[in-house]
Amino acid sequence: MRTPFYLRVLCLGNDILADDRFGLKVAEQLRQLALHGVEIVEAATSGFDLLDYTLDTPCLIVVDTVQTGKADPGTIYELREGDLLVPKGNSPHYIGLFEALAAGRKLNLPVAPEMVILAVEAFDCLTIGGQMHHAVEGAIPVVVNRIQELLRQAMSPSPRGPHA
Repeated sequence: MRTPFYLRVLCLGNDILADDRFGLKVAEQLRQLALHGVEIVEAATSGFDLLDYTLDTPCLIVVDTVQTGKADPGTIYELREGDLLVPKGNSPHYIGLFEALAAGRKLNLPVAPEMVILAVEAFDCLTIGGQMHHAVEGAIPVVVNRIQELLRQAMSPSPRGPHA
């Protein structure tokens, strides 16, 4: 029997690719805190494989890296599903998180009604065995703290929930 939880943290990344291991390092820190009410999941996957991680949770927090080239490495973005414009014209050759969520909703699956994305601007997500950029590594405790805040908000009796 699974332990009930208030939110799932989906930490994406690849542990052999420089800054792309960021999400996995956040998962490691969260596990050390042994937070009650949090399910921590690590994944090095994409596409429709992400759909399973979006199911059966009241709130999903996704931790990942991005490379926009518009901010310094280590910059943290906090986004909700409606904050991003996703190009129309879905293709089965490219399925990302938002397409997986849309497919789950279209199929009437129990996808998370609320999602928060915590992404950090990466410097290098391609170098095999590369070192994590110091600013990206420095963002780990900040993201961990923000997840703790979101958990407190989710557990609070106020109707605001984790989207505050």
